Amino acid sequence: MPFVSVRITRDGVTSEQKARVIAEITETLRRVLNKRPDLTHIVIEEVDTDNWGYAGISTTQYRQQLGQAPS
Repeated sequence: MPFVSVRITRDGVTSEQKARVIAEITETLRRVLNKRPDLTHIVIEEVDTDNWGYAGISTTQYRQQLGQAPS
């Protein structure tokens, strides 16, 4: 039973986009590893940009420095 966890920042990703990610990861596991789609689990976790950090600051702060609007 494959289990795949995908973490992304909460940036307005649509339900349709997430459905496509789930379908394409499932298909890749079927095609490459011969894993059964009915036993494949994909979880998409959306993390607020205040809770995702790198380079010593949050993604929100980093984007503000770049002049990007907060998500």
